[in-house]
Amino acid sequence: MSNPLLEVITANRAGARAALPSICSAQPDVILASALLAAEKGTTLLLEATSNQVNQDGGYTGMKPADFVSYVKSICATAGLPEDALILGGDHLGPQAWRSMPADQAMAKARELMKAYVQAGFTKIHLDCSEGCAGEEAQVGDELSASRAAQLAAVCEEYAPDPSRLSYIVGTEVPPPGGAREEGEAHSIEPTPPARASRTLQMHFEKFDELGLQDAKGRICGLVVQPGVEFSPFHIDHLPADDGKALRAALDPFQNVVFEAHSTDYQLDNAFPRLANMGFAILKVGPALTFAYRQAIYGLDQMLDWLEEDKRTAPKISKILEAEMLSEPKYWRSHYQGSDQELRLLRHFSYADRIRYYWPQEKVQDALKALFAALQTHEIPKVLQLQLFASRTVERARALQRHGFGIEKALVLAEIQQALDPYFFERVEAPQLEEAL
Repeated sequence: MSNPLLEVITANRAGARAALPSICSAQPDVILASALLAAEKGTTLLLEATSNQVNQDGGYTGMKPADFVSYVKSICATAGLPEDALILGGDHLGPQAWRSMPADQAMAKARELMKAYVQAGFTKIHLDCSEGCAGEEAQVGDELSASRAAQLAAVCEEYAPDPSRLSYIVGTEVPPPGGAREEGEAHSIEPTPPARASRTLQMHFEKFDELGLQDAKGRICGLVVQPGVEFSPFHIDHLPADDGKALRAALDPFQNVVFEAHSTDYQLDNAFPRLANMGFAILKVGPALTFAYRQAIYGLDQMLDWLEEDKRTAPKISKILEAEMLSEPKYWRSHYQGSDQELRLLRHFSYADRIRYYWPQEKVQDALKALFAALQTHEIPKVLQLQLFASRTVERARALQRHGFGIEKALVLAEIQQALDPYFFERVEAPQLEEAL
């Protein structure tokens, strides 16, 4: 059976401009929009869950790994995406969700996590043990991190239905799962030094060897490094102009290994093929897609204002969300800083997009149902759609209606697809790429 992820990795290592976006989100419309786009393009969908989002205790979504797999497959089936076109990944799998515990207890929980993920059918496994546990430094060194990663890989090898289907990603150069750097930190993100990338990768190979994990070592196919992209609540760090050849050269001694880039959200369209040229064959995106979802919902909310004015009965989505965020601030308080007005703007419009944690709340879901029900009673003029959505989004939404969606749902899906579409740039094979350059 072919492995689409490894096919992309092999092509990239051979010099092709090839990369696969990795969607990291549990939001159902984000998953549906992504699956529809992948099906339309006839390509693979790589979808990932983080360890704090989905774990054996339920995570913040309330889903265990097997629940998440069923949930995703159901949405993908609705989109018409073949099951063999779906790859499920686990992001930042390690002791992070239990790092307040002593290391032995946190690692015991991490072992349970790995077992649950691979038994559920996740095959792309990011081993990340970089964060310290109780009594340890916030970030531990390469040797301890790699040693713990190897221990968790051993669990995966033992419990996976077919270990040969596993692909391991190692290393980390990003903030904790679900986060972004805080506003006020330096707006200069330094790319990973090549020597550091080589050292991290070599240390993982050595620790796998120490545990006799020869087969598993051959399944290490990606290293997370920092190409110089990041975002904070109010700021985006765009990909530097450097061609990244020195960093890519760090991969030369390691066959079949590529880079994985995290926090690629909000980059300019031309950044994604450039990242592929730099050896980044896996491009993570998440907050930008839920940001687009929020944009669409707020656009529809304004649309209803124009359609009903003082006769409106459906509650304002933004007011419901504001009340929920103020009553339960744990998902945003430690991520945002500023005056009351700045905090209000950040709660709703931040690039870090902490609002995504509040969409599942019962009151918010009730308000969403009321909004869509109200819109469905109206014929929405195209000129009003164009007032609140970009023309490309409106045209894409009209095309999505052939799947049976009403225009209000189609506009939401189209807005998300507009954010994701640049990741599916045209692949260029190595000989053609050399000619183009």
